[in-house]
Amino acid sequence: MNSGYNDYMNVSRGTRREKPPGAGEPEGPDPKGTLAAALALCRRDKISLTPGRRRILEILASEGRPLGAYEMIDRVAEATGKRPAPISIYRALDFLLENGLIHRLASRNAFLACGHGHAAQEPIVFLICDVCGEVVEATSAAMRGALSELTGEARFSPRAQVMEVAGRCQACARV
Repeated sequence: MNSGYNDYMNVSRGTRREKPPGAGEPEGPDPKGTLAAALALCRRDKISLTPGRRRILEILASEGRPLGAYEMIDRVAEATGKRPAPISIYRALDFLLENGLIHRLASRNAFLACGHGHAAQEPIVFLICDVCGEVVEATSAAMRGALSELTGEARFSPRAQVMEVAGRCQACARV
């Protein structure tokens, strides 16, 4: 995959809506790989997934795009024939977030699976295309160093280091 990013960045393509005519199609995430990596993290960290939490994780991994809580309710209802209460979905999402198995895109109030196994304090940038909805998750050593220096000088102890950058992906910028 030639994404145009340099070797110092860890990049993962996450999600997308339908591309406009003429836009290229980047390689998408491997849902089975994302789920397998997340389940490996559960085994490593001795995280117990209830059937409901696992179902949410499986749906997010297979969907390959951010989903809101009410979209999750619809997906669970399709899969099980029962419509879950919103609180049960939110509790599952909170648990998965706390354990680093999913991410929340604040600007979209949506969630996506993460099987990267990065540390909780690892700075993450989500590059979100305004046109097609593609989400690229990226990290870099340079960004980690710059943020560490910035928070150190401010004597600030970050709980999370997540940034969202909106714009146009490479494919949509060409159209």
